[in-house]
Amino acid sequence: MDDPPDGEPIDEATRAALLERVNRQSATIGAKTPETITIEGTEIDLHEFLIETQNLPEIPPGTKELVSTAKRRLKTEREDRVERLKTEESLSEAAAETLAEEIIGLDRARNALDGVYRPDYGEEAHNMTIDDYKRWLGFVESIQ
Repeated sequence: MDDPPDGEPIDEATRAALLERVNRQSATIGAKTPETITIEGTEIDLHEFLIETQNLPEIPPGTKELVSTAKRRLKTEREDRVERLKTEESLSEAAAETLAEEIIGLDRARNALDGVYRPDYGEEAHNMTIDDYKRWLGFVESIQ
């Protein structure tokens, strides 16, 4: 991202407010994900990737690795931007605001990727209940 040429350097109160905003848990509500992400030199359409992977009934091995790599890359990109927001002296207020929006978008994308491979919670709860019954049955059988 290139900084806009105009603008006074950001004051510390505004910087602190933006840092607080990007670290707020609710910051990603309504935020847009980045259009693309570059992973190991390859640009991936993130929106299309999320739509495709969320609709898969089973995870192909190559896709699972790509998701893991994408999540790591998003985390690294976020950390780099947060560090820049914290420390860059010549950052203008407009550039800092843009940077904060990018950070929130990266968080939104990571949240979306976190949800890609989680099983249906109803199914997961049902499986946990069955496992609990099996453990109890095994315990009861062992004390008889």
